[in-house]
Amino acid sequence: MSLRSRSEIPTARRIVVKVGSSSISGENTGQIAPLVDALATAYGRGTEVVLVSSGAIATGMPYLRLDARPSDLATQQAAASVGQNLLMVRYQDALDRYDIVAGQVLLTAGDLENDTPRVNAQRAIDRLLALRILPIVNENDTVATHEIRFGDNDRLAALVAELIGADLLVLLSDVDALYTKPPHLPGAERIARVAFGDELAGVEIGSVGRAGVGTGGAETKVSAARVAAEAGAAVLITATPLVAEALAGVELGTWFEPAG
Repeated sequence: MSLRSRSEIPTARRIVVKVGSSSISGENTGQIAPLVDALATAYGRGTEVVLVSSGAIATGMPYLRLDARPSDLATQQAAASVGQNLLMVRYQDALDRYDIVAGQVLLTAGDLENDTPRVNAQRAIDRLLALRILPIVNENDTVATHEIRFGDNDRLAALVAELIGADLLVLLSDVDALYTKPPHLPGAERIARVAFGDELAGVEIGSVGRAGVGTGGAETKVSAARVAAEAGAAVLITATPLVAEALAGVELGTWFEPAG
């Protein structure tokens, strides 16, 4: 189905929700539980839900005694190896209250660029959803290389939405919407709706996320939104603490219209 407004979100058949590292790691680890509450509510009304979650490297950093995100690939891989396991445990602990089981899906960019692994990934996620398992997708940081990385999970989420034919992609971060300029600057105004094909001329889009933790910013979200909208999915950009209202169809965030 094609969603034309936020009010139709509760009727969505299949949704992908992406959450960034800074929203569910460090001092914000406590946001995992309310995020899961919102996903479980959608799941409970019959919606098929896929969560694309960053955070493996950020979650693993304290256990490697790192104060900042490592710059070298080998240490990133090591942190991801430790953090991915802990991240899944935290999600499953929160999901246990709803008797929902999570399934881990780790992908590299190469998996979605080559036919055989792409088909396998699609088939696996479709089967998990049919079995009422909640897939949790992340980039496979332990084996990814600089040359084939997604770069940020906004793009990964858009490609997953395209892969499984999602009706809606929700991109969550620290900012409640897309603004005409970085929201901390005077005169910044929320952009409520973006028509399909709108180039957002005159909008000043930032390119980086919170220093030391995440890798994506407004620029990556806009780029991802365009990929998903082209594939027929509506896109909503908003803040992680607003996810429950977002999935209930409340008028908030920035809405990208899907292709007709």
